[in-house]
Amino acid sequence: MRKKITMILIGLVAVGMAACGKKEETALEKTRTVRGPEVEAVQTSPVEEIYEAAGTVRSKVASVLSSMITGQILAVHVREGDRVRAGQLLMEIDNREAAAQLQKAQAGLREAREMLEEMGRNIRAAESAKMAAEANKTLAISTFKRYKTLLERRSVSPQEFEEVQARHHATIAEADHAEEMHRALLAKKEQVLAKMEQAKTEVDNAQLAVGYARIASPIDGLVTAKQAEVGALATPGLPLVTVEDDTQYHLEAVVEESQIGKIRYGATVQVSIDALGPMEWLGRVVEIGPATDPPSRSSIVKLELPQKGDRARGRQILRSGLLGKALFSIGQRQALTVPEKAVMVRGQLQEIYVLDSENIARLRLIRTGKPYGQRLEILAGLREGERVVVDGVEAVSDGTRVE
Repeated sequence: MRKKITMILIGLVAVGMAACGKKEETALEKTRTVRGPEVEAVQTSPVEEIYEAAGTVRSKVASVLSSMITGQILAVHVREGDRVRAGQLLMEIDNREAAAQLQKAQAGLREAREMLEEMGRNIRAAESAKMAAEANKTLAISTFKRYKTLLERRSVSPQEFEEVQARHHATIAEADHAEEMHRALLAKKEQVLAKMEQAKTEVDNAQLAVGYARIASPIDGLVTAKQAEVGALATPGLPLVTVEDDTQYHLEAVVEESQIGKIRYGATVQVSIDALGPMEWLGRVVEIGPATDPPSRSSIVKLELPQKGDRARGRQILRSGLLGKALFSIGQRQALTVPEKAVMVRGQLQEIYVLDSENIARLRLIRTGKPYGQRLEILAGLREGERVVVDGVEAVSDGTRVE
């Protein structure tokens, strides 16, 4: 029994010694000193105020092509992503109806020309008849005057005078009729000329309609959309294919009404394109929308973008529809910042080591704001003048003395 009690006492002593050892070890850890970490006093300094606006990449020149006639699509010669040249044939539409209209219009034009030729012959004949009637009229008037004088002198009989007078009246009537026929033919010629002009217009329109059956690209560029296939019915105004100039793009950024007055024409703006990763872009403000969209109270600001890529291999980086962001510089303000590397992130928590008056590092929760280069804005958790560990934080723990 005594032996058993002795053993228990020895065990208790051992446990006590072990506990004391742990306390001493913990105390040593809390007062552990590290040398080398860089320390910085938190200060307020001017930072560039950045306004971030979301936007969409658009081509500066895009052509949405549609049919001008109704007809079935007979052939499609391109696919989305194809590069095309100006004038290149993209689609063909059934133009049999337009071709029939062209034939009808051409027949009408031929008929009008034949009528005009016949009218020309008739007018020339009427002019000859008119000239002859005028000559006869002049002779008849002269003869009538002479016989009238002779009658007064009783050199001719009344019967002879009456015969001359009758011929005089008949000749004048013939001349007047010839004049009326000539005028009528000239008026009819004007009608035929008008008919021929109408026929020419109908032929031109029909030729255009026949040409509308061939959809060609108006520009050099890239086929970005093909909305119809062979066999589909094309109707006027229905989009068939879209071609855009893939050498000129801009970002259409949506800017809030409260910030639009801070944007300046010609300003250089940093742009990021979501789908293109960390690649840097510099856009230039070329247009500031004058109207504000009532629902969103925002305007569109267009930024000209440089094109990057190997066109020879057909690999253009930018394309319409890509989403991006524009970072507009809108002035400066005072802000509390620390180096980004000083902040530790654990899940949703942001922490930093703050030194007390005895240079003991204490872990503290903070809340950060916008990044400014390699520094982060501090919104809460730090005061100006406090010292923080900004480099070598991996060697520091809560309670460590920093020298």
